[in-house]
Amino acid sequence: MNDNPDAPVCYRHPRKETHVTCARCGRPICPDCMKQASVGWQCPDCVSQGNKSVRSARTALGGRGGHSGVVTKTLIGINVAVFVIGLIMSGANLAGYLFGGQSFLHQMGALWAPGLAFGNQYYRLVTSMFLHYGILHLAFNMYILWIIGRYLERELGPGRYLALYLASGLGGGVITYLFADIGAGADLNNYVATAGASGCIFGLFGAMVFINQKLGRDNSGVYVLLGLNLVLTFVVSNISWTGHLGGLITGGLLGYVLAHSPRDKRMPIQIGAFVAIAVIFAAATLFRTTQLHEMFLGSMV
Repeated sequence: MNDNPDAPVCYRHPRKETHVTCARCGRPICPDCMKQASVGWQCPDCVSQGNKSVRSARTALGGRGGHSGVVTKTLIGINVAVFVIGLIMSGANLAGYLFGGQSFLHQMGALWAPGLAFGNQYYRLVTSMFLHYGILHLAFNMYILWIIGRYLERELGPGRYLALYLASGLGGGVITYLFADIGAGADLNNYVATAGASGCIFGLFGAMVFINQKLGRDNSGVYVLLGLNLVLTFVVSNISWTGHLGGLITGGLLGYVLAHSPRDKRMPIQIGAFVAIAVIFAAATLFRTTQLHEMFLGSMV
């Protein structure tokens, strides 16, 4: 309460008498508004303005703003949400869905070659990244993503990390579209649908190898995890080896560019690499679609 009308009062709380002023703007501030600064006290407005003008430090690879891991958390959230939606839609097949079953989401969004080739459902290359066959499939992928995703997001920054993740998933999908059903013939029933974030995860592994090498960090743990996952890829049945290798190769190539681009030309080189990968994917997808069309037309003659 201000009992002295001539005494200075806080600019935010006019009823509070104060004899302390902001070190930056000189306005009177009460104890509730006083913010400790390097020199003296500052008002909330000056502190807020100062925070906006301070740019966070970049990592050695140019990353900035990835310390909170918001992209990794969002990706995990999307994958879990899609799984829960599928769980709700599974109805009476709840137990089957939890341990490897499918829902309507899989029918519409999994990577199925005839859907791309004859239904123009190229969105499946993206939607298949966020679908999983069972709770164990989801839990394993999300655990790995939580471990290595936050690390790469911190080093690369949110934008480049997200681009790497999606490009790796697309790489796995395109390679699967090209090779997984070779020899399946003209019978649509011979074409198997695939889904999962594994291509994205393998891409992160591939990128991490080159990023750690560039930063002079130990890669032994990465090699062990990557080796175990590759063994499982070829030993366990019903695993899309093409998706895993496609993601690994894509992530490795982009990881090399992200790690070794000269600082003064970093942005144009990295953008060029992602654009080149996108063009290659588009050309490969078009080639496979044309090939399947010719195959099915030939079987009808």
